[in-house]
Amino acid sequence: MGEISATDIVTGACDALVDGLDSPALRTLAACTRAEAMYDVPELLPPALLELGLTFYPFDGVAGRGAAARALAARMLAGELSPRELAFRVHQHFGHELPLAERLAELDDAYDTLAYGDRTPAQLDADVRAEALRLVRHPRVSTDPTDAPT
Repeated sequence: MGEISATDIVTGACDALVDGLDSPALRTLAACTRAEAMYDVPELLPPALLELGLTFYPFDGVAGRGAAARALAARMLAGELSPRELAFRVHQHFGHELPLAERLAELDDAYDTLAYGDRTPAQLDADVRAEALRLVRHPRVSTDPTDAPT
């Protein structure tokens, strides 16, 4: 989704090794230099996740976009993003093209027109929180990480 850099992924791989996770592909990923990261991480990350038993979802698939929307919602619920930021980021990344997160795009539009309506920022924040809870509880769209985008 572009939320973190390739060098941040390499740093995360190093942290995972320090924390006791280990696999050949994870070691290869952690060994990338900053200069190599931008070019090598896209190729090295999927096998590293697979060896660790984790699923890599390409961002251009329905499952990947749904997983990204759920991850953003979880970050908001953990206090890392404000409700307004969540609605904005979901709208920015997916527009009105991801049915799973359409309500958040609509709420972002509502924030933009707040001065013209009868709703308060607190009401919109509550609606975004409720939608974030729904998203993180929503069953996964697909178990196939290679599904085609819609």
